[in-house]
Amino acid sequence: MKRKFVAITIAFGLATLAGSAYADSLRLTEIQTQGRQTHKYTCATGKILQVTYWNASNGQSFALVPVKGQQLLFVNTLSASGVRYQAGIYTWWTKGPRADLYDATNGENAPPVLSDCVTINR
Repeated sequence: MKRKFVAITIAFGLATLAGSAYADSLRLTEIQTQGRQTHKYTCATGKILQVTYWNASNGQSFALVPVKGQQLLFVNTLSASGVRYQAGIYTWWTKGPRADLYDATNGENAPPVLSDCVTINR
């Protein structure tokens, strides 16, 4: 099986001391991927999310999830069930076709900020 290297580019805004914003990008060119999948989810609130997943040959997996109008890169972490991804204060937790988004600043036992997100089958 032929594997390929993929460059994952993420644009993000940075504020300067003068208060102006500019775009920069982060390139991860040394990650050998085994596949990429994009899924659309519809959540209990009616919000629709498009999430892209990458599986790397080293066992890591990543998810690009839109949160508050920005694309955040999540990295998989240890989970008792399903697949749990972390990006700063946020957790994107998938279990089969379902997913929830949590914000750690809301407290350990707080409900998800987006719940009952289900993949849209086409």
